[in-house]
Amino acid sequence: MKRIYLDNAATTAMDPVVLDAMMPYLTEQFGNPSSIYFYGRKSRLAIENARKSVAKSLQVTPGEIFFTSGGTESDNMAIYSAVHDLGCRVIITSPIEHHAVLHAAERQVKDGFAQLKLVKVLPDGHIDLLHLEQLLKETDAKCLVTLMHANNEIGNLLDLHAVAGLCLTHGAIFHSDTVQTVGHYKLDLSHPGIHFATGAGHKFHGPKGIGILYISKEVQVRPMIEGGGQERNMRAGTENLYGVVGFAKALELAETRMEQDQQTIQELKSYLIARLRERGDVVFNGDVEGKSLYTVLNASFPRTAETEMLLMNLDLRGICVSGGSACSSGADLGSHVIRALGSHTDRVPVRFSFCRHNTKEELDQLLEALKACC
Repeated sequence: MKRIYLDNAATTAMDPVVLDAMMPYLTEQFGNPSSIYFYGRKSRLAIENARKSVAKSLQVTPGEIFFTSGGTESDNMAIYSAVHDLGCRVIITSPIEHHAVLHAAERQVKDGFAQLKLVKVLPDGHIDLLHLEQLLKETDAKCLVTLMHANNEIGNLLDLHAVAGLCLTHGAIFHSDTVQTVGHYKLDLSHPGIHFATGAGHKFHGPKGIGILYISKEVQVRPMIEGGGQERNMRAGTENLYGVVGFAKALELAETRMEQDQQTIQELKSYLIARLRERGDVVFNGDVEGKSLYTVLNASFPRTAETEMLLMNLDLRGICVSGGSACSSGADLGSHVIRALGSHTDRVPVRFSFCRHNTKEELDQLLEALKACC
């Protein structure tokens, strides 16, 4: 059975060109980047060239890019650093953030280091920027605002520059989880007011286990992992050499294909929206045809005995989709994002997420499977 993969927001297939770029560092170029002899120098050069490439893509300086194990570590470090190094005593976030942000923020609150305030979410899934401004105005203590650029479940896009402007006006630190948008949009992280941002290689056809944390030169923080001088004394531990090389190559490829991929994938998303509407029983979560990721579509089906088992039945038919974030799929608690929206909670949400490898023919097979399953 040839499987149809429609869960690209969880992870993407690694591009063969990326693997080719990584292979020398998995084989003959095996040196520890901290060693001073030939093998070490070659590895160090590869890492620093990758850093320059990533920084150029994100329009920042190489000294502001730090390689990590992925988006979760990067989010955790940004929040920890804002509280413990920059003196933020109030964390403002939303109830629809990724758990890498929500749980990290809740930990700081539980341990007594900060207070948590939740900004309202509008019915269409967008952040209420007027409420955010109100929260900033009424808070005397220094704030960390942590809001994701694109929601990984419903796809809604945040106006990064508008939020950065509010944070600048009120002296707040701004961190954005940009995991779903690095490699999919042309980002300028150097925009005033953006202090931290994150990315993960496996979201744009790169390797897993490698991410970045952007730390603006406007702020000074300490390492969260101690033990060595790697990453310019900001993250101890021998670097994931081949992962770093793969991240940079995947981002370089994503940039060259960005305009073409956006058009192709948006056409697939629009096609699926139109065909699902023909059923008459499907409603969509989020601002699906407005300010939304072109790669993500979240649809809700009536709750019946058949739709309760929809994900499993689609899998039996060779179709891979999800009900929400892959990071919480081990816990059968439903989607915290859909609950926070307060609508369609009596329905079964399904997230379809696309990449350049998907085709209209695959979506037609999906539609036939949906017809058979429910």
